[in-house]
Amino acid sequence: MTEVLLDADAIARAVRRMASEIVEASRGVGSLAIVGIRRGGEVLSVRLAEAIAQQEGATIPIGLVDIAFYRDDAAMALPDPKIGPSQVPFDPTGRDVVLVDDVLQTGRTVRAAIDCLLDYGRPRRIWLAALVDRGGRELPIAADFVGRRVEVPVGAKVRVELGAVASDRATDRAYVEPKKERA
Repeated sequence: MTEVLLDADAIARAVRRMASEIVEASRGVGSLAIVGIRRGGEVLSVRLAEAIAQQEGATIPIGLVDIAFYRDDAAMALPDPKIGPSQVPFDPTGRDVVLVDDVLQTGRTVRAAIDCLLDYGRPRRIWLAALVDRGGRELPIAADFVGRRVEVPVGAKVRVELGAVASDRATDRAYVEPKKERA
């Protein structure tokens, strides 16, 4: 049975709250930038930037990193990788950069994203925002801004579905997909 963690309304509230927390932590938006981790963080990073822009009346630079080649398990985990380009259209040097992903689990994706981001410059600070923190860390990495923290059984998956355009947001959801039992 699928357990819904966040419905569309809860996701919208979480994004607004996280945006406020980010602005508060950065003491404004002057040096702030947002970088989504491809694939799960793409849509969420745009939504966070939109929420910050709405609250603060300022446009926040947005980038996107693809971490496929930065993973420590790339040779094992990526026999046929789907790789997209990283796009960081600003210099992160000296900025407060918020890395964004949909689900935080082991921390390995975040470690790879930091390595990728550092190839573009040296931010003053790197924060992490995740819609769902599901536990299960393998590296000492913690999210600074979280929509919801949950404990999920080993083998279960947390899935996040976010519509890329505003008209699709009514079907947004985050849910736990139970561990598949072998037949």
